[in-house]
Formats: sequence, structure tokens, C-alpha cells
Amino acid sequence: MLLFVGLGNPTSDSENNRHNIGFKVIDSINKKFGLSKQKPKFKGLLTTGNIEDEKIYAIKPLTFMNNSGICIRELLEYFKIDVEDVIVFHDDLDVDFGKIKAKFGGSDAGHNGIASIDKFIGKDYSRVRVGIGKPKTKMEVSDYVLQNFDAEETASIEKILENITDSISILIKKKLDLFSSTVNNKK
Repeated sequence: MLLFVGLGNPTSDSENNRHNIGFKVIDSINKKFGLSKQKPKFKGLLTTGNIEDEKIYAIKPLTFMNNSGICIRELLEYFKIDVEDVIVFHDDLDVDFGKIKAKFGGSDAGHNGIASIDKFIGKDYSRVRVGIGKPKTKMEVSDYVLQNFDAEETASIEKILENITDSISILIKKKLDLFSSTVNNKK
């Protein structure tokens, strides 16, 4: 049993923000693998199903990025999911646009959504860091992550999501380094 978490903000004007790439990953997984219809539960939008004979729960927290941990803790407690079986998809400024870095544990590196999760469930879970790159002009990080992807980036997003979902069986086995290299080497 695994819990996939996609981080983002739940407002309609946030839908295409860089900060919402985690939501996009969950939507892509739901679509490709035919998980259940999203239902509002545990302060998030929850879907369930099976992928590779593994029971999967997938959630998009509706608590806003900075309070993501609240939603996740409730869900873990209810379904008795181990923290080690949580995989969080989120944006990362320190990773080049479109690149993926998966790892287990670590620091929040200034990401408020990850900091919230760490506060509520600890740090012993997997993270799939989806690169959004750094701003090309001088601007506040908070402004940059809340901007929509530009036209060139938007054209690449679907391929990035496809590469992630095509490699999901590797991620389910928690082979994080192999998952990262497989996704990053797809054309």
C-alpha cells in the first residue's frame, strides 16, 4: 500500500503555476491508471486504485501548500499507512526545468510544503522533485513559483508527466535512483 501525494494550491488561478506541478503529476497518474474519481476526503482530493498489483492512494491536499502535512497525517492515521510508504511529488527550484530527482528523506530545502509534511509525519518518506528551474530575471522566489509556466515550458510539461507515469512501476518498487535516471533519459 502506497500513498502518492501531489503538492499544489487548490485555487483555479493556481492550476498552471509552477508550484502546482505535484497536482499535475497526480492528475496524470489518475488518468493513465484509471484510479477512482477524486473525492473530497481528509482535507484533500483522494483517489484510489491498483497499479502493478499495489494498492495506491493518491491525494492532492486542499489545505494549501504551506499546510500540506495536516491532510497527509490524517490520511496515514486512518488507513494505517507507514510513513516510509509515502511518495510526495513537488516542484523544486534547485533542479533544472523538466529534470527529476527522487530521494528518500532529507531536508525541506526551503520548500514550505515539504516543511509542513516534515512537521506532521517526520522526514522518512520519498520525494520526487520535479525541476522548475530558477527565475531568469531577478524576482522573489515566492513570485516565481506562483507564476504560470511560460509557453515553452507548457509545451514540455505533458512529455514530462508522460515520462513520470511511464516509469511509475520503478517508483512503486522504490528504486528511486533508477526512477530518476529512467525518467531523465527518456526523449
